[in-house]
Amino acid sequence: MAFQKPSLTARALRLLSQREHSRLELERKLAPHVDAEQGDDLGAVLDGLEAKGFINPERVAQSVLYRRAAKLGRGRVLQELRQKGLDEELVQAASEQLKASEHQRAWQVWQRKFGQLATTPQEKAKQMRFLASRGFDADVLRRVVQGIAPEEDD
Repeated sequence: MAFQKPSLTARALRLLSQREHSRLELERKLAPHVDAEQGDDLGAVLDGLEAKGFINPERVAQSVLYRRAAKLGRGRVLQELRQKGLDEELVQAASEQLKASEHQRAWQVWQRKFGQLATTPQEKAKQMRFLASRGFDADVLRRVVQGIAPEEDD
């Protein structure tokens, strides 16, 4: 009895059962498994999944915000959304959603990592680099490293 490869639909559903995926992500992950001899049509499979609501860009965006926003700044989260191939309108909506909590989230990340103000210029630079690498805006990371808590200025 020969082993039968899973269909593209089965592979896509397995991926979607683990987490939300955008159409572009699924295209990238499923492309190596397209078998022209069997008449696989990746576009048709993805169209069918989209029509049934299995692929939903809004859910993908909300999933990324839920999973990543607590640890990353707006810049990094928006970069991830763009890499997933989401349209710019969704990315801008996510940007507005993240903007309001940027200082609070940066403060929490800084508290977990450092918890106290830098005493030397080298420590301050290290803290700023850390927050910048997480994608927080320069103005926000400057305020956090200076010890300005979110309640003080918002």
